[in-house]
Amino acid sequence: MKAVVCKEFGPVDRLVLEDVPDPVAAAGEVVIDVRAAGVNFPDGLTVRGEYQMKPPRPFTPGNEVSGVISAVAPDVTTRRVGERVVALCGLGGFAEKATAMADRVVPIPDSMDFNTAGGLMLVYGTSLHALRNKARLKAGQTLLVLGAAGGVGLAAVEMGRAMGARVIAAASTDEKLALALHHGAEMTINYGATDLKAELKRLVPAGVDVVYDPVGGALTEAAVRGLGWGGRLLVVGFANGEIPKLPLNLLLLKEAEAIGVFWGAWTQRDPAGHSANVAQLMQWFAGGEIRPHIGGVFPLSQAKDAISAVMDRQARGKIVITTEEESKASF
Repeated sequence: MKAVVCKEFGPVDRLVLEDVPDPVAAAGEVVIDVRAAGVNFPDGLTVRGEYQMKPPRPFTPGNEVSGVISAVAPDVTTRRVGERVVALCGLGGFAEKATAMADRVVPIPDSMDFNTAGGLMLVYGTSLHALRNKARLKAGQTLLVLGAAGGVGLAAVEMGRAMGARVIAAASTDEKLALALHHGAEMTINYGATDLKAELKRLVPAGVDVVYDPVGGALTEAAVRGLGWGGRLLVVGFANGEIPKLPLNLLLLKEAEAIGVFWGAWTQRDPAGHSANVAQLMQWFAGGEIRPHIGGVFPLSQAKDAISAVMDRQARGKIVITTEEESKASF
């Protein structure tokens, strides 16, 4: 089979597409014929050696896949060959076949195409866990989403709307904000052209209830200054490459909270909670309340371009890599 291979940590353009042996299901695993794989910011960090996990080389990146189960280990009884599924595989997703633990595999409805499924689990799972389990977001509260047109940001906009919150989308261009409005935001802030702190004060004088922050940098402090009494900052990631240093008196003065969100680790520590959230996502999808926006589709041979688009913050919604090589890249 063909797979994207990282031989040494470094720039994304060093990745190569090679023929490698087909994977075999070990105990507790299934083999999935991959149809689409979601591209996420940690994929690029892992390739560059900048992520918390540093796998032995060589390895194939890619954590999130959709496809059809083609084999199951003898001890697996919960999944079957031929099922259409989405799965978290940790590594190995940017390939024609991938293995995943059976308990990390979820069947998808017939109404969900593979590209949508490949871009669903990580960003929507992260956003739902952040807003429901960590921030305790309630209907009628105000949610500010930074980076609102990216993968997790746009998912957070839809999640917030589905949970009954008033959503303020913040992004760097009017084009990105138009996409966020289309997906349920009520108000917008272009922090590439205006001052985020001042705009928050104008729109919500009493302050927002929750800040969803996958961006980091100087925006974090400006957003925290816009929190209301008892507000919650969700620390989701640092897409701009800068980990902010936050004056803690800003939290003290408003009895606010700064909350870390590490969805991948949480799914392993609370599998029942994760299953409940997945069920909610599938229910919302069936009801049309969430509709993942696939902003780019790249064939496996152009995986480097797909990862670079995410790392360079060019993505609108989710980027996926497909194994259908005859399809042309769209972005």
